[in-house]
Amino acid sequence: MGTPFRTARIRRRSANVLRRGAWHGLVAGAAGVAVMTLAEKAEQAVTGRPDSHVPRRTLLRVPGSPVRPEGKNLTMHLGQGVLLGALRGVMADAGLRGGWASAMFGVVRLTNDQVLENVTGVGAPPWTWPRRELVIDLLHKAIYAYATGAVADRLAARLGDAPGLRHARLREGRHPHVGPV
Repeated sequence: MGTPFRTARIRRRSANVLRRGAWHGLVAGAAGVAVMTLAEKAEQAVTGRPDSHVPRRTLLRVPGSPVRPEGKNLTMHLGQGVLLGALRGVMADAGLRGGWASAMFGVVRLTNDQVLENVTGVGAPPWTWPRRELVIDLLHKAIYAYATGAVADRLAARLGDAPGLRHARLREGRHPHVGPV
C-alpha cells in the first residue's frame, strides 16, 4: 500500500488535477464550440443546409428545464460544448493527450448528443439518418473534439507531464506492480 502521508499526497494531487483540468476544459470547450460553429456556418454557406433546431427542441424537453423556447438553440449548443469540454480538460491534465484522446472524447460528445436527443424523443438513432446528414454531423463533432483537445492539451502541457504520463515513463504498458507516481 503506501504510507498515510504518501496516500494523502496522491489524493491531493488527484484532486488538483481534477479541479485544474475541469477549468482548462471549460476554456477548451468554449474554443471547440467556437471552431465547430465557424465550420458549421462555412459548411452551410457552401451546401445551403439550414440551421438545425434539434438542440433547442432537446433542451425544451429535458425534464425540469426552466427555459422558454425562443433563442435557446445557441444556449444548448454552447452549453453542451463548454460543459463537456471540462471532461476533455481533465483527460489532458491526467495525461490523456493527443489524437487518441481527442478521438475518445469525440465518441463522448456524440454519445452525449444521442442520449439526450433520443431520451427526449427529439432524435433518432444515427444509423437511421440519411447518410449525408450523418457525415456532416460526424464531421462537425470531430472538428469540435479535436479543437477542444488541442486547446486542452496545450493548457495541460504548460504544467509538464501528468501523472499518467509519468507512470508510463516508468515502464511502458500496464503492470500491476508499478504504483502511482
